[in-house]
Amino acid sequence: MSPTTSTLAQDRPTRFPSPRWWVSDRAGRVVLAQPPNPALVAWLVSVAVGWTGLLDDRRQLVLERVGQGALVAWALDEVVRGASPVRRLLGAVVLAVVLVRLFG
Repeated sequence: MSPTTSTLAQDRPTRFPSPRWWVSDRAGRVVLAQPPNPALVAWLVSVAVGWTGLLDDRRQLVLERVGQGALVAWALDEVVRGASPVRRLLGAVVLAVVLVRLFG
């Protein structure tokens, strides 16, 4: 196989519903995970602090709400700007679950 052939095979656009389409960004690169952004870090910190049991009930509730707000922000960001369809779908699922838990 010549280098030109392999390059052309890699440059071929992925099409729906191929598995590669689900995990590729618009440039065709596979994107499953990236370093956490601030909203996701805030949610993770709120969960970790909540597990310690060091806070009274009122502060625990505030911490949970801050964590849920951060998770909603992260999910909305993924829905709007997710690098791949799988990431946008994950954002939509997380957003739906958090909203159902908040308002359901």
